Amino acid sequence: MSEGISVVIPAYNEAHAIADTIRRVFAICRMIGKPFEVIVVDDGSGDGTGELAEQAGAAVLRNPANGGYGLSLQRGIQAAKYDTIAITDSDGTYPIEDLPRLYAEMQKGFDMVVGARQGSMYEGSLIKSFSRKIFRWLAEYTAGRKIPDINSGLRMFRRDIAVQHLSLTCQGFSFTTSLTLIFMLQGKFVHYLPIAYHVRIGHTKVRHVRDALRTLQIMTEVIIHYNPLKLFILWAVGVAAAGIVVAGVGFAAGDAVIFIAGWIFLAAAALVFSMGFLADRLGRR
Repeated sequence: MSEGISVVIPAYNEAHAIADTIRRVFAICRMIGKPFEVIVVDDGSGDGTGELAEQAGAAVLRNPANGGYGLSLQRGIQAAKYDTIAITDSDGTYPIEDLPRLYAEMQKGFDMVVGARQGSMYEGSLIKSFSRKIFRWLAEYTAGRKIPDINSGLRMFRRDIAVQHLSLTCQGFSFTTSLTLIFMLQGKFVHYLPIAYHVRIGHTKVRHVRDALRTLQIMTEVIIHYNPLKLFILWAVGVAAAGIVVAGVGFAAGDAVIFIAGWIFLAAAALVFSMGFLADRLGRR
């Protein structure tokens, strides 16, 4: 694998912004002074996004139909010829001009450097902010590390590590979440740099409820694969807490049936923990 930077940009109906994004990426990569390529993955666009990307000088991969953000990144990463992958969006939200900062940090030995978004545009609505904090807490609990931004779309990482685990990454908007967890659970060095976050050009393709449920599914799959004990402990604690409450209610009310039900919950919690321990041992073997 040659030394250099492959910038992968997924794009779905981004004709209004793609050419400007590519021009900015070319200008910034020339400043870094390393060999580079710009790969746009046209995810089944119907507005000429792919054609405009080619005219702007990018190599274009075309999905015959809309396959998703993550699937497009998977294809771009597999097609990349350089050892460092950079990803960004084509809608103007990310400060592409910060790529040299990310690359400078990569040279210090980090396996992944992520732009941690700041400001009101990143926080969004109360519902969006709350769900992001829940997912970040779950990820931090599992990885045992602080994660300032679980799903930032501006980042650099080593291609050789990413390609080993692409089959476990999400094909939708949760790709970056799953990739972050995989790197951390594999003991790789991940660093965060604060970046600005801007108003997007055009309309968002994110569907918050659907994508939140998909994110939870992918996070669960990744955690079970790499660190199942953490997840089983969380479940066991929840079941045990329910058992203590039920047993307490039964004791206070003098109801033997409810009291026994509480102890059944506690036994179930012990069983869940044992299953997690067994899954962890089998995984390590």
